[in-house]
Amino acid sequence: MSQTKYGMVKNWIKSKVLDGTFEPHQKISSESELMKQFNVSRHTVRLALGDLVSEGLLYKEQGSGTYVSDKLANPGPSNETNKKNVAIIVTYISDYIFPSIIRGAESVLSKEGYQVSLFSTNNDHENERRILETIIEQRFDGVIVEPTKSAIANPNINYYLNLEALNIPYVMINAYYDELEPISVTINDEKGGFLQAEHLIKSGHKNILGFFKTDDIQGNKRMKGFIKAHREYGLPINPKNIITYTTAEKNTKPVEVLQKVLTGTSERPSGIICYNDELSMKLLDVIRQNNLQVPDDISIVGFDNSFLSEVSEVKLTTIEHPKSALGEMAADMIINLIQYGKASKLKEDQLNSYVFQPEIVVRNSTKDLNKKESNIQVG
Repeated sequence: MSQTKYGMVKNWIKSKVLDGTFEPHQKISSESELMKQFNVSRHTVRLALGDLVSEGLLYKEQGSGTYVSDKLANPGPSNETNKKNVAIIVTYISDYIFPSIIRGAESVLSKEGYQVSLFSTNNDHENERRILETIIEQRFDGVIVEPTKSAIANPNINYYLNLEALNIPYVMINAYYDELEPISVTINDEKGGFLQAEHLIKSGHKNILGFFKTDDIQGNKRMKGFIKAHREYGLPINPKNIITYTTAEKNTKPVEVLQKVLTGTSERPSGIICYNDELSMKLLDVIRQNNLQVPDDISIVGFDNSFLSEVSEVKLTTIEHPKSALGEMAADMIINLIQYGKASKLKEDQLNSYVFQPEIVVRNSTKDLNKKESNIQVG
């Protein structure tokens, strides 16, 4: 139990140092204050402080108190020449399109002599916090990071501000935290969502379901594009046709909703638009289980043009995602930032964010209903 309490005290102080709340040479709370705050003994507080002094994050001044060291701000010259480490943080390492993005970034970084460390947040803020603490403590040279749950308020913004204060540059990929306005490499998700819907609308579909994961900003933007396309083509949207879900619900809610729709009494949708190809595969299973055919009975459009879009017997109409090209560009940017970013002229340098423009890849998961209608008229 005392170990848990000791860890609690130590980790709280350490987090405040690593996220920049406690600044170099700032005096931290006294032993008595920490005892009161955490309801622990003086011995527990001293153990925690002693550990942090040993690690070089704190120092003691006799008769005065305990202070934050400047170890993070001034790590010293040690092995500056060969210390070239870049962290790549993604939501998932081995899943879906992420291996391609990582390979793209790694190929560029390793060619330039950088060591790459991979981290996965599993789209969880607590994991993101721990990873950022490691990166700050170990003084990485730069970070390529995919934001965690980018559509909701991020509790770890302080850590990114501290990266900036410590001159550790970072580039965000796939999304970005709007409040930070960082350099980023993204795809135009709104246009992608528009192209998905436009393809079905132009193919004569009027009753279209849209599934969007909305704790990531990409989902919100794709939904915006979906709505925009309906407006542009004068097609009203039934509010029930927009289905939103979170990361925690991604394996359950969309499948349950589609099952209800397909077995319900209301008119069956003729088309489905998916947040990504991964979701398309799950929904294809539901369609099959209901003895329906794609595209004869129902059309489906994915997003990302991942390997999944061609592995199923139904080849998926989807939106192209740059994948390895996005990783390569992010790597080029972080190298430039590491080389020039430590100088105050960073703001003057022509290092701007980049947005890839999406294109639709048409395969055989969508049906042109206009052709069907013209055939009937001819008959």
